[in-house]
Amino acid sequence: MFNIIVVLPKPEDAKGIRNLLVKNGFRVDSVCTTGSHALSRMDDLNDGLVICSYRMSDMMYHELYACLPKGFEMLLLASANVLQECDLGDIMSLAMPLKVHDLINTVDMMGQTIVRRKRRERQRPRERSAQEEGLIKEAKALLMNRNHMTEAEAHRYLQKCSMDSGTNLVEEAQMVLTMMRL
Repeated sequence: MFNIIVVLPKPEDAKGIRNLLVKNGFRVDSVCTTGSHALSRMDDLNDGLVICSYRMSDMMYHELYACLPKGFEMLLLASANVLQECDLGDIMSLAMPLKVHDLINTVDMMGQTIVRRKRRERQRPRERSAQEEGLIKEAKALLMNRNHMTEAEAHRYLQKCSMDSGTNLVEEAQMVLTMMRL
């Protein structure tokens, strides 16, 4: 599931969009009438979709887009004439008046993109700090000297112990260093 924030200057329009989305199985986290209110709501969320109009009472769509936190996408709702004049770049847009089918399909497509991106980021291995790398190298060096292992064997040993004990490689290196220094 992904987060949705609806930002339209007229509360009744924003609630109407929210109701359409909810009726079609989407969860709307927040309905806002100003860009600043939407930005404050985004601070509580990691990622999501912002559905907004061309102009809000406190800012324009491009100002809101420039302030979006990492992980948020924007869907701009405006008249066809206004959309022709906009430099949209990475911003998706739908022309007003809206067709319910177009809105639902676009939100679904953008949501799938957000979910795929989130899954990819979770699967990407976390990068280690220089200090963590140093611990691993030190543990491997100790294993190589004391147990006459090659670097590959020492690394494999740390990996296997890490998997067997359910700890990460850095924690296992710390344990090896602690145990072998006793």
